[in-house]
Amino acid sequence: MAGLIVAAVDGSEPATAALDWAADDALRRRAALRIVHVREPVAHERPFHGHGPDTPYEDHGESVLNAAADRVWERAPGVSVTAEVLTGSVVERLRRESESADALVLGSRGRGGFAGLILGSVGLGLAGHSRNPVVVVRRRPRDEYHEVVVGFDGSSHSEAALQFAFDEARVRRARVHAVYAWQMPMFSPYGVGYGGAMNDVVDNETRAARMRLAPWREKHPDVPLVESAVCGHPIPALAEASLVADLVVVGTRGLGDFGGALLGSVSHGVLHRAHCPVAVVPHPADGR
Repeated sequence: MAGLIVAAVDGSEPATAALDWAADDALRRRAALRIVHVREPVAHERPFHGHGPDTPYEDHGESVLNAAADRVWERAPGVSVTAEVLTGSVVERLRRESESADALVLGSRGRGGFAGLILGSVGLGLAGHSRNPVVVVRRRPRDEYHEVVVGFDGSSHSEAALQFAFDEARVRRARVHAVYAWQMPMFSPYGVGYGGAMNDVVDNETRAARMRLAPWREKHPDVPLVESAVCGHPIPALAEASLVADLVVVGTRGLGDFGGALLGSVSHGVLHRAHCPVAVVPHPADGR
């Protein structure tokens, strides 16, 4: 663990929610918090809606950082805070920041360089290519559920996600809910009239999930672990589980239904549909 959380801010509401999440996480982890605002060199050529007509563009970043630091000192006075305005490509600068952090935290949408974050290239570029976990926060959570949900399929990428989920659950004094989603093969014989056989398949998948997770239960005896074997696509399964979770954790790639490109379809889908913050965790062996 680097003992550092990085939060990207731009003055928008989602970025402020991400800042709050980062401050709370730094306090829980007893980590330092670094706040950054990225100023793109070409941004001054376009109208920028983040400051008023009397605020010079060059001063906007400092203003955003000062307000963010004040907010953290009020919310988490025990956290060591540093802040810096960076210049360059938003994706490249934040990716570089993530290399030395336990997690990079940012809002789902923003303004200026962060516009359309989840739907655009910035969010996808970070979540799919960062060396360390990226946490995307859409809004401030209303309640605490003391549960961290993680997508698990037995692959090494989902194991990296599991480790992050256990770390988060431990500092939160929460439990881990591992969701193992599987789908009935196309043209399966287990249709109408095969209720008993279908129950056997479900039982087998549930046992398989429990066996794969058994080493994790032994490795982390201080963190409660529950598992759900769901017959269905993992995206709606994880989205539903997120309704009563403080965080959903997914890997960047995986096997079977968790497979796909560098940022797999499941990770992408969960970022769009989750009802709580989402952490996208790369495999340690992934070179980026």
